[in-house]
Amino acid sequence: MDDMKAIICTKYGPPEVLQLREVEKPVPGDHDVLIKVHATTVHIGDTKIRSFKPGLGPVRDFFFKPMMRIMIGFTGPRKNILGMEVSGDIVAVGKDVKLFKKGDPIFAATGMNFGGYAEYCCLPEDAFMAIKPANMTYEEAATVPNGAVTALRILRIANIHRGQKVLIYGASGSLGTFGVQLAKHFGAEVTGVCSTANLELVKSLGADQVIDYTQEDFFQKGETYDVVFDTIGHLTTSKVKGTLNKTGIHLNALTTLSGSNKLKSEDLISLRELIEAGHLKTVIDRSYPLEQMVEGHRYVDKKHKKGNVVITVPR
Repeated sequence: MDDMKAIICTKYGPPEVLQLREVEKPVPGDHDVLIKVHATTVHIGDTKIRSFKPGLGPVRDFFFKPMMRIMIGFTGPRKNILGMEVSGDIVAVGKDVKLFKKGDPIFAATGMNFGGYAEYCCLPEDAFMAIKPANMTYEEAATVPNGAVTALRILRIANIHRGQKVLIYGASGSLGTFGVQLAKHFGAEVTGVCSTANLELVKSLGADQVIDYTQEDFFQKGETYDVVFDTIGHLTTSKVKGTLNKTGIHLNALTTLSGSNKLKSEDLISLRELIEAGHLKTVIDRSYPLEQMVEGHRYVDKKHKKGNVVITVPR
């Protein structure tokens, strides 16, 4: 059997629990594709699983953690190669694969199968995967399958259309940077809320107004919105209520999609079309090689990243 380099997480804890090791290279089954990974990301989901901190709030975390141990692993992740989104090239296909062929450049969300923190990963051909945008690098494309897709699915719930006013709280993060661009694409007037350091970034993504939350409280401005999209999950419904008009909608990144988790590759294809048409781009804050995964996790744990943190994998 061939070996490959991978980042292994055998126990929950700080970034230092992640270790670079040589492990067995996966072999695709009849309906699987083998991907040579060129880029992955330090997704917030990876950091929550590694640290065993769901981030749903103290009370909900208390009740969710026992379920999390059953679902994911008691002392550490059963699937110990994390990595929830990837981009790369298909280098082998199972004998019954029909949707993809060897040589296809793809981007994909691995979801709870993980596996992205490695030189190679296997996915079933019907996984959440599509041909990557032609005008994106592998590093840029790796950020799309979770952040952009989640922003798209949440904003669709509000049926945003031209003339509406949308406020995006946390506009400089992964969800926020994609959310600003998508809301503008749908025709909304967009207000982004972020810190001082990120005001110009959010403006550059198309926001009509930006509010520096370190300088003013947007709850006290008296403005009302058709949609408030909390990309961080910090705002309670009662706090948001005063900023919504009578038919306004509060979208929460942590709860809005609960019970509606079916991913469809059509969403990836839709986003690819937007990207190739020049309507959507990704923001990359920092990029680390696979060997520096610990540093990447440390940086994301500080909760100050702009857009996305990417991990490059040796080709």
